[in-house]
Amino acid sequence: MAALSDPVRARLWRKFMEAGASPPTVLKADVRAAVNAVDDWVDSNASAFNTALPQPFRGAATSAQKALILAYIALERAGVV
Repeated sequence: MAALSDPVRARLWRKFMEAGASPPTVLKADVRAAVNAVDDWVDSNASAFNTALPQPFRGAATSAQKALILAYIALERAGVV
């Protein structure tokens, strides 16, 4: 999957801010920079993530399914799921 577009990043930033998930001492612009950095990191490390997935899941799953499993793990670690 390619990096997210700027409008999508802005939408995610707004959702994060509306959820009250940001530390109160961090500026909105800094939170937006963090959203951009995380998306860039995911894009840059997609190959390593894909390689870490075991077969047969790696070969059978779509990019969206691989992203979803990563999201479930991240949400669980954040205490959301």
